[in-house]
Amino acid sequence: MAKNLLLEYSEKLACEIAAFCNEYKMDTNVSYQIKKSSSSVFANISEAQYPQSLADMLSKFEIARKECAETESWLKLIFSTGSIDEETFKKYRNLCGRIRRMLTASCITIESKLRQV
Repeated sequence: MAKNLLLEYSEKLACEIAAFCNEYKMDTNVSYQIKKSSSSVFANISEAQYPQSLADMLSKFEIARKECAETESWLKLIFSTGSIDEETFKKYRNLCGRIRRMLTASCITIESKLRQV
């Protein structure tokens, strides 16, 4: 259940960031980078749905967590330059935070299972 919610949140993040990049005026490179990092969150969580092993799933979740942190950094930069308003910034920062917390909890659970093997 949690994995499906995680997948749903990450898909929402990637789709909505791509949409707002088209709506707001911002540097082309910054737009490319935030679309790339947010879509990587979704892609890695998607790949983790069919892992080769628990270690593979852990790796995908750890990469997704890093990409989520990168997405948050780009959001901060875009907000700081005035390219997005505070409401938009907080909406996506909070979504990133929710995804990151879910990924962290999943990583802790997987690491615990791997230690038991």
